[in-house]
Amino acid sequence: VGPRDVLRLKKPTHGFLCPLSASEEHDIDFLSFVIKDDASKRILFEVGNGASMIGQMDIDYDSFNNDNCFRAIKYTFEEDVLRLPVVSTTLTFKVGDQPIDNFRMIERHYFRNQLVKSYDFTFGFCIPGSINTWDAIYNVPPLKADTIQEMIAHPYETTSDSFYFVGNELIMHNKARYRYVKEEREVDSSIRSLENLSMER
Repeated sequence: VGPRDVLRLKKPTHGFLCPLSASEEHDIDFLSFVIKDDASKRILFEVGNGASMIGQMDIDYDSFNNDNCFRAIKYTFEEDVLRLPVVSTTLTFKVGDQPIDNFRMIERHYFRNQLVKSYDFTFGFCIPGSINTWDAIYNVPPLKADTIQEMIAHPYETTSDSFYFVGNELIMHNKARYRYVKEEREVDSSIRSLENLSMER
């Protein structure tokens, strides 16, 4: 399976396109991952480096009942994420004793098995034993209002496949499912409004 193959995918894969052992030769270890609203720099999600996790992430035991569950994640975000025009990510990773040339990630996002957006990022060369930071900018295509409401109303039916290549060799394939919830600020405001209304009565 090469980059051209996954770029032709129109719906999520049923399983994983490479075994867990495919990455062993390159010994890549993900150390931390951060997602931000690129405009405000507000952190939407952060995990790793010994810091307290920001956001919600769970291993997707519901979809896979073997070791593959550890490369399948469920995320929960506030619904405003669906309206952000640009999202940035920072991935920190360490490589083993072998150099890595042309490290590339292709990410395909779907809703109800329909392709919504696709991203293609290339890191390039990694020297042996190095710790690297991979910054990526996601220019998010605008979604129709009714599509956003459908995504909110149907948790975990928004999905993604992330494919990692060294050259043309697929070495990792991760999956994610997403749930979008009402903003806490919006919920708090509604509660305060109800409390004020009760007091006025």
